[in-house]
Amino acid sequence: MNPVTTAFKTVQPMLERALLAADQAFAAFVQPRRARGKLLLQPYVGWGTPTQVELTGRVLLPRTMQPARKGDRRLRNAQNVLRRLLSREVGGVRVTGTLDGQQVSAVSDADGYFTLIFTPQVPLPGGWHQAALTLDGRDVTATARVQVVADARFGIISDLDDTVIQSDVTSLPRMLATVLTGNARTRLPFPGVGALYRALTRDGEARNPIFYVSSSPWNFFDLLWQFLDYRRIPLGPMFLRNWGVDLLGGHGGYKHGVIERIFTRFPDLTFVLVGDSGEKDPEIYAEIVRRHPGRVLAVYIRDVTEGTRDSGVLKLREEVRKTGADLVLAADSLNAASHAMAMGLITPGEYRSVLTSVARTYET
Repeated sequence: MNPVTTAFKTVQPMLERALLAADQAFAAFVQPRRARGKLLLQPYVGWGTPTQVELTGRVLLPRTMQPARKGDRRLRNAQNVLRRLLSREVGGVRVTGTLDGQQVSAVSDADGYFTLIFTPQVPLPGGWHQAALTLDGRDVTATARVQVVADARFGIISDLDDTVIQSDVTSLPRMLATVLTGNARTRLPFPGVGALYRALTRDGEARNPIFYVSSSPWNFFDLLWQFLDYRRIPLGPMFLRNWGVDLLGGHGGYKHGVIERIFTRFPDLTFVLVGDSGEKDPEIYAEIVRRHPGRVLAVYIRDVTEGTRDSGVLKLREEVRKTGADLVLAADSLNAASHAMAMGLITPGEYRSVLTSVARTYET
């Protein structure tokens, strides 16, 4: 292990405790003052079964943010990214949500987060629903989208950075330039990813649910949601990270824990896992396959490391195959679509749609 990495792991617990103590002291001082100001409700995307739905969100002070445009200058985009990162959260505020006539409440924590758990008396039908949110004693409202999973053939769990959206996570300078100076209209998807995901989520008249698990902070939720919507990539619940101390805890453990939660919530559902070779997705997904034999239909890993990781990923592929699943190291969306068609996950017509989408990208 690298000596610098070893040293960091040694001091990491102390650093986390120091940062947590400083954060708590700062929150105790500033939160009561913030709570007296104008507040904003930022709901995320609810998810669950017909009989239980979980919805998270955040209470913040408003920020000035203009809608993203293709022609926005890099400086303006960088300013907006900074405004997102320097969010001003508000704790101790009661939030009430209403879904299908049921009302539940929760109080925001020191980081502004709240979680509402709905248990409808009459099971909800599968598909998209809306929950109405209010702040107690305030004229502040919001509407949250909720995805209820019922009767799906399979689900999709996907990474975002360098799997769906081009982020250059393997190069720190390029990643910073891409993330800090782009917006929802200028950031680019990988060729064919929208067509592939539309094919995987579409199942006749029904819809297979998709879940996005990323190490990006919750501060980027609106940017990522707008990006998916603008690029016609299927929408779904996002699982992001708390900006600050939580980001010191590493990528693998967090991501693995979220996937375990999704598997536990939908015990009868099988999944397709999609990630990239830039970080630890192959190792995380291989461990998920080992722990849940028969629950994973396929693993698609986008190759973004120019051969430097191929041998390790191909070794994992052999391990995954022993469980009856398959891991595909895909150069592009078309390779993954070809495998998905062979497995019957998408139709030949949907495969042709991916082919057309990829071809159009390379023609421009």
